[in-house]
Amino acid sequence: MFSVFAAGPIRVKVGFEESVELAARFGFDGVAIDTGYAMTASPETVVQMLEEHHMLPGAWGLPIRLMGPEEDYRAQFEKLPAVAECCARIGALRASTWVPCASDEMPYDEAFKLLLARVTEIAAVLKDHDERLGLEFVGPATSRAGKKYEFIHTMDQMLALCDAVPTGNVGLLLDAFHVFTSGGQMDDVLNLKDEQIVNVHVNDGIGGVSAEEQIDGIRELPNAGGAFDCARFLANLKQIGCTSPVMVEPFCKRLTEMTPEDAIRATKDALDSVWPD
Repeated sequence: MFSVFAAGPIRVKVGFEESVELAARFGFDGVAIDTGYAMTASPETVVQMLEEHHMLPGAWGLPIRLMGPEEDYRAQFEKLPAVAECCARIGALRASTWVPCASDEMPYDEAFKLLLARVTEIAAVLKDHDERLGLEFVGPATSRAGKKYEFIHTMDQMLALCDAVPTGNVGLLLDAFHVFTSGGQMDDVLNLKDEQIVNVHVNDGIGGVSAEEQIDGIRELPNAGGAFDCARFLANLKQIGCTSPVMVEPFCKRLTEMTPEDAIRATKDALDSVWPD
């Protein structure tokens, strides 16, 4: 595993160039890749920046809304080969995105069929560049409340989708908060293999709030909420030989009240507090 800095999840508003500098300054191993910047500036420019700051490339966000309308999906999919090639030239071989956990439009089986078809063709494009795709399940029951149809919201359900993709390069974007809120335990990850994990997010829930009542956009820094044991989560991932990038995704409001430097320092300190060894 290696630590990765991403500005967006901690509400720090900086461009990619400054993100690389800040990641190096505060001791992260790598930085999440901004595909918009990379496509504009060139992959060679990004590689040079990473090398100058001794940074590893982290994951990049798949620029496709997986369950969006067909017309939108097709327009986004057409742009994927160029983005995938750009990221491959950087050495960023892990893409990731999330899957909605409920809708008012399609029952589970119909939604699964659509998602499988789309992920299969996306994964085929990525495989041409030796890239992998990580899919994140969204765990909180509050995210499904009020919707007509539930969809994938547990690790086992997402693994069933990943296993059904014939290209063999699709796995989990594994988020500790979603493991907890889906009713799972931190030890559940001991049943996984490294090749099933593409990307990792760490954080904490809100202390004193049950898993069923947690809200997706309200979280804490690792080891700050007391809702679950993030250190155990990472220790278990180390035990199974996980090699994924690890990014802090707390959606923590109090970070917005800090200076960018203080927010990044707090984030790195929190990550260090739960990092194995």
